Amino acid sequence: MTTQELKYIPKDYKSDQSVRWCPGCGDHAVLNCLHKAMAEVGVAPHQTAVISGIGCSSRLPYYMNTYGFHTIHGRGAAIATGVKTARPDLSVWLITGDGDCLAIGGNHFIHAVRRNIDLNIVLFNNEIYGLTKGQYSPTSERGYVSKSSPYGTVEDPFIPAELALGARGNFFARSIDVDLKNTTEILATAAKHEGASVVEVLVNCVIFNDGTHKQITDKANRAERTIFLRHGEKMLFGENNEKGLVLDGLKLKAVTLNQDGYTLDNILTHDAHTPENTMHLLLAMMGGELPVALGVIREVKAAVYDQEVAKQIATVQANNPIRKLQDFLMSGEIWEIK
Repeated sequence: MTTQELKYIPKDYKSDQSVRWCPGCGDHAVLNCLHKAMAEVGVAPHQTAVISGIGCSSRLPYYMNTYGFHTIHGRGAAIATGVKTARPDLSVWLITGDGDCLAIGGNHFIHAVRRNIDLNIVLFNNEIYGLTKGQYSPTSERGYVSKSSPYGTVEDPFIPAELALGARGNFFARSIDVDLKNTTEILATAAKHEGASVVEVLVNCVIFNDGTHKQITDKANRAERTIFLRHGEKMLFGENNEKGLVLDGLKLKAVTLNQDGYTLDNILTHDAHTPENTMHLLLAMMGGELPVALGVIREVKAAVYDQEVAKQIATVQANNPIRKLQDFLMSGEIWEIK
């Protein structure tokens, strides 16, 4: 008798619920990419759990034909941690936004990353609180005018990559909502990674923060203002890959090939797998005069929390002679009443 491996398609992961995001919201694109990535990875819908907190992005579990849990504000990482630790056989996704994840949920986020729990964390970053109607968020730029900062916020924003790597994260990637092909590829890679993977997706909020990422998502400027990184490949960008990154002392510098003596040999090669995260942080923090880094910036193997907990439990059970509740109850100091 032969068995045939079951192949899944994106439709298998879609629920029958109407998607209730604003027309034009970047979340639609990420949902589409997630369905495709799950089908590519091939974990069955009934072996998948999608957890979220509160916010526009956190509606996503309703649109998945998987197990799901729409939890409370900022606590998605804590619930996802419990799910994965109790059921390490499940593929667990955490869907969160910049407000949900980095404000009230910041502590849960950094500790999930630090522990290296095998979670696939998708961080939707539109630099605004969209669900509660347009207050500035932890990723809003200094000076941003919003309903809660009518004269401009006087705070500096969090940079998700800096937090993730500062928490000793082993996987960080970044994508943009308008690039469906690469976003799907990144999500699939994140799902295959053992340990906590963080994928920041720069999404557009058409109602309260329209165009916040336009400088890099606009098709006319994207090639010049972004660089897509792949492990083992040269760090090239530009319309015809005519530009690249080099080290200038302890800083990164963008150069044009065949100018000022720079050739392809001078261009840095991306090493996503090195345990040392200094270069990964430099790449993740780029912007301004340097292109914004997209793709998988860091992907490193390390001990996984839920796997280590399962091993520990198995070891303790194997070395413990007590197998029954009655044996446990009778194992301490006991006395007989006559």
